[in-house]
Amino acid sequence: MPAFEYEALDASGRTRKGVLEGDTARNVRTRLREDRLTPVSLREIGAQSGGAGTRRGTLESRTGAVSPLDLALATRQMATLARAGLPVEEWLGAVARQTEKRKIRNVLTGVRTRVMEGHSLAQALGQFPNVFPDIYRNTVAAGESSGHLDGVLERLADYLERRHALRQKVALAMIYPIILTLVAIAVTLALVVYVVPEVVQVFAGIDQQLPVLTRALIAISDAARDYGLIALGVLVAGGILLARWLRRPGPRMRLDRLLLRLPLIAPLIRGINTARFARTLSILAASGVPLLEAMRTGASVIGNRPMRAAVDEATRRVQEGSGIGQALETTRYFPPTMVLLIRSGESSGSLTDMLDRAAEAQEREVEARIGVSMGLMEPLMILAMGGIVLTIVLAILLPIFDLNQLVN
Repeated sequence: MPAFEYEALDASGRTRKGVLEGDTARNVRTRLREDRLTPVSLREIGAQSGGAGTRRGTLESRTGAVSPLDLALATRQMATLARAGLPVEEWLGAVARQTEKRKIRNVLTGVRTRVMEGHSLAQALGQFPNVFPDIYRNTVAAGESSGHLDGVLERLADYLERRHALRQKVALAMIYPIILTLVAIAVTLALVVYVVPEVVQVFAGIDQQLPVLTRALIAISDAARDYGLIALGVLVAGGILLARWLRRPGPRMRLDRLLLRLPLIAPLIRGINTARFARTLSILAASGVPLLEAMRTGASVIGNRPMRAAVDEATRRVQEGSGIGQALETTRYFPPTMVLLIRSGESSGSLTDMLDRAAEAQEREVEARIGVSMGLMEPLMILAMGGIVLTIVLAILLPIFDLNQLVN
């Protein structure tokens, strides 16, 4: 039975949105009128206009992405109901009705419609590639083929929750430095634009050359007042142009290579990306996905372009007969501990367990690196802010110290 996304008006004129299932659009409109709602628009979920008629297609452009936390929660609920032995279409409908998120509800209703039409769950998820990434669909397909879909969904829920937790730790660790930077910029601008001009008026009538530091500060203050808005506009335009330029493969590759050479940033970038790859490879291998497909999917979660290219090359080596540990070692991006665990798993036949241990080790290392990096960054930024303020104060006080000499 197809599902329809509707927009209707209630008796008070308020807009109501939701999803209803019905044999036809006419049937859904009738049900809406019975509920004292006036239909405004009605669209079959998964239907996409094209040509002279209507054809099935993805909802990526209309549905949009959902938050990782919402997807993890929905996956956990699906895993619980699947373990209870309910049919797929029943637990999809139950989770869709239970969720308060409209996007999740629409997506799950659309997936349920595809399943009831005879598609497999993995094929139904493929109609929403912007919501369910490759790792999600490949893992579900492996679970369906092996008959252990409930266990696979639980692993997916664990994976999504861990990944969301790691993102949160990175974001929370960056909040304090960002706030400190913004405060430093605001204080510096306030001193240069408003405070300095008022103070230097004291020396306006003195017919003697001011110290170099004071003259430089006055010049910066005048430039900030006269050309500050122009400079801000240039910076905004330059930032937009730079962002568009970095969307190209060549410039983005060069930037990613540069980031891998920076002292404090490079270890953190390598750690985050290797942790993502290790966890993805672990969950896919544990779910029964072939290793080559698991490595290709794992490469897609790596954000750094040179590292992703190195994993693609390692996948080619594995396809030619090389071991996974040896192939990853040649990239020189993965830590020796991870490579050693993978090699040990290959030789002992316990690759899945060793991949899980490697993923946990990498995630703990990333957390430690984040703590160390933020611990170093915070005092450095405080020192930089103090240095700027000290420079401004000295530029103002130096003429006062030499006031007798300037007057005479």
